[in-house]
Amino acid sequence: MSHDSAPSPLSSSTGSSLTGTIRVPGDKSISHRSLMFGALAVGRTTVKGLLESEDVLATANAMRAVGAIIEQLDDGSYSVDGIGLGSLLEPEQVIDFGNAGTGVRLTMGIFGSHNIAATFVGDASLYKRPMGRVLNPLRDMGTNVIARDGDRLPASIRGAETALPITYRVPMPSAQVKSAVLLAGLNAPGETTVIEPIPTRDHTEKMLKGFGADITVSHNENGERVIKLKGQPELRPQDIDVPGDPSSAGFPLVAALIVPGSDVTIENVLLNGHRTGLITTLVEMGGDIEIINRRENGGEEVGDLRVKASRLNGVTVPADRAPSMIDEYPVLAVAAAFAEGDTFMPGLDELRVKESDRLAAVARGLEVNGVPCIETEDTLTVKGGADNIGGGTVKTHLDHRIAMAFLVLGMASHRPVTVDDGAVIATSFPTFTSLFEELGADISANASEAA
Repeated sequence: MSHDSAPSPLSSSTGSSLTGTIRVPGDKSISHRSLMFGALAVGRTTVKGLLESEDVLATANAMRAVGAIIEQLDDGSYSVDGIGLGSLLEPEQVIDFGNAGTGVRLTMGIFGSHNIAATFVGDASLYKRPMGRVLNPLRDMGTNVIARDGDRLPASIRGAETALPITYRVPMPSAQVKSAVLLAGLNAPGETTVIEPIPTRDHTEKMLKGFGADITVSHNENGERVIKLKGQPELRPQDIDVPGDPSSAGFPLVAALIVPGSDVTIENVLLNGHRTGLITTLVEMGGDIEIINRRENGGEEVGDLRVKASRLNGVTVPADRAPSMIDEYPVLAVAAAFAEGDTFMPGLDELRVKESDRLAAVARGLEVNGVPCIETEDTLTVKGGADNIGGGTVKTHLDHRIAMAFLVLGMASHRPVTVDDGAVIATSFPTFTSLFEELGADISANASEAA
């Protein structure tokens, strides 16, 4: 589970155009929640297209630790035999989430309203990430917490004997915080309310409804989303077909736009309106992106993306778009490096507390590869059109999205680009290298960097 082993550098360089039809791995957000909700339902949930990444497999192990039976079937799908809400067993061992911020925060929410004790650990990157944003509302619901200074891992919790339903206004745009409170509210008698001033991805609300929870979404007089959940429902098992992850799709999407002569189709991509900010922005920059075969899958809109190499122009990205593309800013910065003019990205303070200080990591990665940029506390300006891009080694800081974004940069750069550790990519996109090689990319291990 840990990324504390020896690093495995990778390099990418300009090769042929990228062509072909691919499918990216299943959506990480839906994969996590499929396992969690299946574990809380009574009966068998089946999950097709589960993302088999380290993050998601950590969640599977956490659900096994409290009594769910999760197995891979002969056809590659997964079965989840749930134990039912309120029936969680106390884990016998500490729960290692590796690099999985979503997994640990949502699981804290589930455990926090059950009368069990659990200890959460992870890798060096996860130990730096703030957990107070989840632990504080859980404390309000009656959860006891012991954690490192600043509410960081490792942390131990003792769930409430009878959790208190609360009304909670989310202080920052965070689907993880919202979801943790709702998941805790599942086992609290009465009604739990979450007020969301800025909308974030709504997979939790949609999937809870599909599993039979009594949940409603409305807007108050200020235009804020108000989510009300009645506690202690009996969740019903579901058959789930996980669509392709739009965050993972962002890497071949941008690569196809910036590598001359490319023509790539990415099939079965989730098109939830709270997850399509990158597509919207790239189209505004002049990207040739066609959405074909739109359809519905399990209450979510999906479609295929046909992407052709394009001449891009710098834009200003609205700050209120950030929640719909917060994980995609590293690869958007790569696209901006090949655009004409400046691309200004405000409202990025949340990037400071991702797997790394992602805003700083992106800026340093651009600079070491000759791309001028300006970083402030919550903005990034990328100055496109620089000559002689590439040639640098990027520090990933155990961040999978930094590694993948800068490998995409190398595919269109004048000189090869190296990332100091490609092993971290398995966190979310274990088939990244093989998929890109299918399209014609040149990615190789860099033995000299590892020495």
